[in-house]
Amino acid sequence: MFKKITEFFIPSQKLQSGDELRSERIFVAVLLISALSNFLGINLAIEIDAELNAYLLLTNGVINLLILISFRYGLNKSLAAGLVLTQFAISFLIQAFIQGGLASPAAAAFFLLPAVAMLIQGKRAATIWMILSAILSLSLFIYENQIGTPLPQYNPEKRNLFYFSSILGTNITIFIILLVYEIGKSRALVNIQSKNEELINTQAQLVQAEKMASLGELTAGIAHEIKNPLNFVNNFSEVSEELLEEMIEEIEKGDLEGVKFIAADLKKNLSKINHHGKRADAIVKGMLEHSRANKGEKAPTNLNALVDEFVRLSYHGLRAKDKSFNADFKLELDSDLPKVNVVASDIGRVILNLINNAFYAVNEKAKITPQPSEGEIGYQPEVIVKTTVLKSPSGDLGVELSVKDNGGGIPEQVRDKIFQPFFTTKPTGSGTGLGLSLSYDIVKAHGGELKVESEEEKGTKFTLIIPTK
Repeated sequence: MFKKITEFFIPSQKLQSGDELRSERIFVAVLLISALSNFLGINLAIEIDAELNAYLLLTNGVINLLILISFRYGLNKSLAAGLVLTQFAISFLIQAFIQGGLASPAAAAFFLLPAVAMLIQGKRAATIWMILSAILSLSLFIYENQIGTPLPQYNPEKRNLFYFSSILGTNITIFIILLVYEIGKSRALVNIQSKNEELINTQAQLVQAEKMASLGELTAGIAHEIKNPLNFVNNFSEVSEELLEEMIEEIEKGDLEGVKFIAADLKKNLSKINHHGKRADAIVKGMLEHSRANKGEKAPTNLNALVDEFVRLSYHGLRAKDKSFNADFKLELDSDLPKVNVVASDIGRVILNLINNAFYAVNEKAKITPQPSEGEIGYQPEVIVKTTVLKSPSGDLGVELSVKDNGGGIPEQVRDKIFQPFFTTKPTGSGTGLGLSLSYDIVKAHGGELKVESEEEKGTKFTLIIPTK
């Protein structure tokens, strides 16, 4: 019920604003409780013959409701909160004068102002109102020392009832305000936990989407790769079928030498069919290895072979998606490269991402580069993948893999953000912004390092360093 009442005074456009809604509810609740306590205090004021105090309480309650209604119809919250706190301060000061000065409950209520300010405006406002409360108390103290203590404007015989009711009412009001705050905080915590779980689930889905996108690019390249051995299998099968027909003719003629000659050709064809069938089988096994869940098991891996495989898969995958794509790539692979202990599928994903990004960069630059005049050499998209053996100052061996392109480069203002999750310089729908982030995490998990060097309009170089121990 109370929740519905508070939401009535909150502007409709703010009812879906998450954490801000909690702040709005607390603000409305404080004003409602204040208005209610003022209206309830009118009876007490009449009971102790404090007519001025009764009128003041009525005025305060009405002002609180007017501020609430104004807030409901668009009054800025900061302005509304400032008006509320100012009204409280003026009201407490007047009540202190008509209730007996510093000895009155209203004077003690000066120091409620910082607490209320904290609830409805925050720490900075609480500090300001703490200073103002101290100034009000000091002013009242100076007034009493210089001029004298104000006379109480109520029936002295009912002094005990007045003090007891005032203190009890103040404590109940504070308790209710704090209760509202705690309930709001608890609800906010539950909401944050719920949002956090949603965010974790969403991130997991995006990571999976990135992996599936990587798998899709692999599949496109694999489809192109597997097409070649299948063509060989088909061609040699057709030739072998023709040879069998010739063999039947030779058998019918009784020409055994011809039969032996044809049989030798058939044997060669079958050997080639077997060879290319195994090649296709190896490609399919590689695809299955990338599609199944990664167990995270490290094994000695030939990085050169991994680079060679994924460069070709990346190139053919991009060609399959975009027929206009064209770029040269060079492999400068160190033949003395030692094997590295890595999760091959994970490092393969890193290599694929870096090479895909490099091909993307040179392709985008090629699209915007003007065609050269006749006789001139225009822009030549090029990606260079290089592996080298490293020796650190401590003597430990390491392996360095670099992917360099001559694309448009990465702007300096975003260079520090490229490894952040969900950050991408690609157009909307062209990337998840997780490729480099996941690659960075994979490399770190292997105890390695992933660095970037880039110069606008000249290109980018990513360097991957993996320790061999």
